[in-house]
Amino acid sequence: MNPMKYLPKSAIAVSTAVLAFATLIFVPVVPAMAAVSFNGQVLGGGASIAGSTVTLWAASAGAPKELAQAMTGADGQFRMTIPDATGADTSLYLVAKRGQALTDKTDSDNDGIALITVLGNKPPSRVVINEMTTIASVWTHAQFVDGAAIKGHALGLTIAAGNVRNLVDLETGGLGPVIQDPLNSSQTATLATFNTLANLLTGCITRVHGDACNQFFAVATPPGGVAPTDTLTAAQNIARNPSNQAQQLFALLDAFYPVPAGKRWRPVPFIPYLSFAPGAWTLSLVYAGAGMNSMGGIAFDGEGNMWGGDNFLVGAQSTIYNSFGGGVSKIAPNGKPISPMTLGYRGGGVDGPGFGLAIGADDKVWTTSLAGKTISAFDRKTGKPLSPETGYNFGGQLGSMQGIITTPNGDVWALDNDNDQIVYLPKGDATKGRILGRTVNGKPVDGTLQVKGPFHLAIDQQDRIWITNGGSDTVTRFPASNPGKAEQIKVGFGPRAVAIDSLGNAWVANTIGHPDTMEKLAFIEAKLKSKVESLVEGSASKDDAQTQMWINLVDLLVKYPGGNVSMVRPDGTVLPPFDGGKSIIAPWGIAIDGNDNVWVANATGHSVTHLCGARPANCPPGTKTGDPISPPGGYIGGLQNAITDVAIDPAGNVWVPNNWDQYDQGFKKVPDPALATRFGGNGVVVFFGLAKPVKTPLIGPQRAP
Repeated sequence: MNPMKYLPKSAIAVSTAVLAFATLIFVPVVPAMAAVSFNGQVLGGGASIAGSTVTLWAASAGAPKELAQAMTGADGQFRMTIPDATGADTSLYLVAKRGQALTDKTDSDNDGIALITVLGNKPPSRVVINEMTTIASVWTHAQFVDGAAIKGHALGLTIAAGNVRNLVDLETGGLGPVIQDPLNSSQTATLATFNTLANLLTGCITRVHGDACNQFFAVATPPGGVAPTDTLTAAQNIARNPSNQAQQLFALLDAFYPVPAGKRWRPVPFIPYLSFAPGAWTLSLVYAGAGMNSMGGIAFDGEGNMWGGDNFLVGAQSTIYNSFGGGVSKIAPNGKPISPMTLGYRGGGVDGPGFGLAIGADDKVWTTSLAGKTISAFDRKTGKPLSPETGYNFGGQLGSMQGIITTPNGDVWALDNDNDQIVYLPKGDATKGRILGRTVNGKPVDGTLQVKGPFHLAIDQQDRIWITNGGSDTVTRFPASNPGKAEQIKVGFGPRAVAIDSLGNAWVANTIGHPDTMEKLAFIEAKLKSKVESLVEGSASKDDAQTQMWINLVDLLVKYPGGNVSMVRPDGTVLPPFDGGKSIIAPWGIAIDGNDNVWVANATGHSVTHLCGARPANCPPGTKTGDPISPPGGYIGGLQNAITDVAIDPAGNVWVPNNWDQYDQGFKKVPDPALATRFGGNGVVVFFGLAKPVKTPLIGPQRAP
């Protein structure tokens, strides 16, 4: 390339030493005022991109506002000055278009170059715009970016911008700190995936061969859409359709960077790169600390912070027979620990929370405990317990607790999985609480209300409570104002989580599913009955029965892996079950995103399945309700041997807690000493930008932000 053509005419006569650092001066779009200046550089493949037009934008809920513009010199550098007062609810970002990379052997601008760096509310003193900043910015902002425009609600933009710096260093354009930490760099394929995507963008930016951009744009064409014309749009298409043409995209790595004769590695600018084709080009990070260990249920508060219930205490030698109960963890939307690193938040009767965690509009965080057999409440802002030291235990009448929800009118409902009963706290007032759903001689006390191993619950738009009966193949539904008027709806065996979409449909994760042979059915029924029989015969304590229940469930899941999802319409009609193209394996958690699509956490499948929901118009072309959107193996990355919940945050990130790691050790009465602390899963996995955002906290069916 000829660098002289990118210098200002007035600078042609100056010395060569000065020429190397010359840049064009930007023309600000806004009036002169108190300002902040910063330097930047546009790079491709680690080399400068000259003659690139760089525009600074302010993103908010409306159309983005152009703040300033500059053009890079021969060294790819630019300087920019922006107004100091840009607004606390705005997110700044830079877009670089066109130009010519130093390593591009042609003598013309590359119209296919378009790169982006999201800065957040305040830029650093120096900024790089390159492939890595583009990948980090696009994947985290996948639900907000459209071409060169970013817009969205303030919280979503803040969350997205806050995660960019975990993936990339804005000042150098190199890898960020979290993607390089021990949990992510060597334990997942995220770093290699990130680098591979950057290498593919470089192939077009530097035009490694004459048709590189056209090849890249062809495989980055969205389903039913048109081919992109620049690298920024191509990246967005991949981020939002990560499994589309995944193999073909990987094949470009060889087309762009074949291994030279006599060499072992590809001549790429970013290493390491992927050696094997991924099923989907997702980017995920594992966040740990804050007391997170063997988390069951998770939920987001109104600021996008994640709260989780920890089955076990960090560092304890917990097993299925004898566990040291954990507390409650809280981390910021960018993964920064907020609660204490080892203990989390404790007190208030919490002892080994399970799947039950909910956040109310009154800033109370509610959780239920498996080991403690209690209901506890915490202050959302301080983490201090609001319940008494014994928790709310109704005088010892509660067993191992699971699901809990807060309703739009402020009521709290919780489930006693151990004793087959329901706890109701009107307006969250435990002094007025009642226990419902009990039976005497097998007959329900409260009208027709009866549950069996109740696990999770939800409330629909008609103010009806839905409860999954993990010890059977039914869900119980009743009006919140009249629990005695309950009905049983048959779904699959071992239903766990339930979620309601915006149309009032209930989606149920059937962990065991529908046995297809009499042998399987007999085996399942025998395992599900064993807990009850042991209690009736007096051969085991309730704690022993709970332990046996988990052992039986794992036996079932190992012997007959599978499971499915049921959709129940508001009128009670149950659609045939969906298995995600056989990708659904022991489904546990379930969530609905802002498009009414369905996300399923596969417990022992250690993957996440994405299903088309009840609004097929929001799904890829040709996809119908219940069809998988995710690839055959689901979405993976950082997920350990058993996962539980799945939840969507206000930026469209999909969060999945790791519940069990070395569960073979956890099922021993005396585990191997070297692995005695490894039963509990480590941290939470965040898949960036995969889902349509939702409003948090989730109170009732999902809502748009």
